[in-house]
Amino acid sequence: MLEILYRDEHLIAINKPSGLLVHKSFYAGEADTYAIQELKKQIGQKVYPVHRLDRKTSGVLLFTLDKDTLRIMSEKFASRDVEKKYLAILRGWTKEEETIDYDLVNENEVTQNAVTYYRRLQTSEIDLPFLKHQTSRYSLVEAIPETGRFHQLRKHFKHILHPILGCRKHGCNKQNKLWLQTFEINKMTLHAHQLIFNHPVSNERITVNATIDEEFKRVGDILNFDLSAYSSLKP
Repeated sequence: MLEILYRDEHLIAINKPSGLLVHKSFYAGEADTYAIQELKKQIGQKVYPVHRLDRKTSGVLLFTLDKDTLRIMSEKFASRDVEKKYLAILRGWTKEEETIDYDLVNENEVTQNAVTYYRRLQTSEIDLPFLKHQTSRYSLVEAIPETGRFHQLRKHFKHILHPILGCRKHGCNKQNKLWLQTFEINKMTLHAHQLIFNHPVSNERITVNATIDEEFKRVGDILNFDLSAYSSLKP
């Protein structure tokens, strides 16, 4: 059963588990289950995804229940009227805050402007030797993508040399292997924890929060991060 975070007669939002594809995709490969089909079966109603999350990214995923609402919400996303907030654990200690303005090439080889703002929430240093270092350092950040490009956060954090822990395609595979061997963890630590927008019908300000999963929390525990604000829904 998918965790439903918000529902009314126009919209429904779920906490997408890591590993679940939103829909069939040439770039993501095949799967036995997809979020669209699972949610449709669960609520007995057709759903339309407004945006997408990578297969390994967990968190808030928004659907509409009719095509008119889909059109309105798609326009809100396109005009950047929807605020998306992500949690990520990165290799190394980042700046306290930064705006990454770095163009990306999409899956069709088209160069697109891409902008990400992030702020550092916490830092950690643990006794885990890595290459020439006797310890390993990490940052917990909140990231707000101002554009919605394919793999934007993963590519942007790689660009500033602070890749997302557990990310394979745009991460540090030596670091990922170290975590797999030491802690038996290979999770990509990227979670869409909040979505904020004006309701397409009532114009009411809506905030949808998604808690982190147990595997993300386990990584946080190893690094002594305080994730209590993200592991239980705020009242």
